[in-house]
Amino acid sequence: MSSLILAAADTVSGNLATIGYGLAVLGPGIGLGILIGKTVEGMARQPEVSNQLRTTMFIGIGFVEVLGLLGLITGFLFK
Repeated sequence: MSSLILAAADTVSGNLATIGYGLAVLGPGIGLGILIGKTVEGMARQPEVSNQLRTTMFIGIGFVEVLGLLGLITGFLFK
């Protein structure tokens, strides 16, 4: 009976870890949508600063993508 419970616990922890890693990658996706949307909104309001906004957006995209890749790679390393 105890081996059955241990086997079930291993299965559940593996599934929960997969869901956790999926959520870790979902967050940066939402962040990218907000980042790009606000940049486009800023460009529409003040077209003269669009080059500065675009540069800052690309730097922000780099940071957000690193967080997403970190969450994805963590899933592969600790399986």
